[in-house]
Amino acid sequence: MTPSRDQLHWMYRNMVTSRRLEEAIAKIYLEGKTPVFNMANGPIPGEMHLSDGQEPVAVGVCAHLTAEDVVTATHRPHHQAIAKGVDLDRMVAEIFGKATGPSGGRGGHMHIFDPAVNFACSGIIAQGMGPAVGAALSRKVQGKPGVAVAFVGEGAVNQGGWHEAMNLAALWKLPFICVIEDNAWGISVAKAAATSVPRNDVRAAAYGIPGHHVEDNDPYAIFEVAGEAVARARAGEGPTLIEVETYRLAGHFMGDAEAYRPEGEKDGLFAKDPIPKMRWRMLTDGTATETELDAIEVESAERVDAAIKFARESADPAPEDALTSVFAA
Repeated sequence: MTPSRDQLHWMYRNMVTSRRLEEAIAKIYLEGKTPVFNMANGPIPGEMHLSDGQEPVAVGVCAHLTAEDVVTATHRPHHQAIAKGVDLDRMVAEIFGKATGPSGGRGGHMHIFDPAVNFACSGIIAQGMGPAVGAALSRKVQGKPGVAVAFVGEGAVNQGGWHEAMNLAALWKLPFICVIEDNAWGISVAKAAATSVPRNDVRAAAYGIPGHHVEDNDPYAIFEVAGEAVARARAGEGPTLIEVETYRLAGHFMGDAEAYRPEGEKDGLFAKDPIPKMRWRMLTDGTATETELDAIEVESAERVDAAIKFARESADPAPEDALTSVFAA
């Protein structure tokens, strides 16, 4: 399965938009937090996990999805939210904690929910597995169309909840896909130090389902494997497990000194930055011109600037609304 010219342009546009957003957030996040760092200060309070480098996973999978399909994501969700079609203005407003965010500023960047496109994420490791499998079950029981995709990190695969959800998805032959973003590090713990197998796609055999491994953060290969998995799920043939070798170009969180990385590792990862690699490939194979890609990059930057302006100018949540939309006894 090869992406069409239009799909490649869509993929590149969403990758660039995600990267431009992360670059902008990285600067804005530090406002008010220097010279003495206080996580609560500035226009974006709390932790911040950036997705620089992991953009191919989001676009390669979401290129096959529609608004009726469900996606659950991780604490590093911006690239997936953009690719799934979450409204960028409202998403950035949520990151800024503003009332115009989809959760009214209550969730922040790790808890973005958009029912219009069936997107959700969580800061709890592997937490999205259960809800995604539940969504897949609801569609099968009700005879409704749609598949569910759970994006998780490689560290989440060692959680008990991950195995329970995978077992039920396979047992009930649900329209479900688990996509593992293997960026080699669970915070500061290397994959080899925490996981008993070198590749998590082999775990699929334990559930009697297909497992696929995609090397080198390749958006074309991700697109192909994801397309097969989505088609299989839509045909009622059950779940698929996909692990993608991706790269985290930023730290685990803003402020991470990354002392755990071997010397030279980051330089090697930046040399494999997926965005210039995809740009070169599209120019080489004739699926885009320099003028077209330059225009996409300008439009993406302008779109991000507009979303940040919208967020900065949006109202803060009203104090009296602090307990609304919250379960209470």
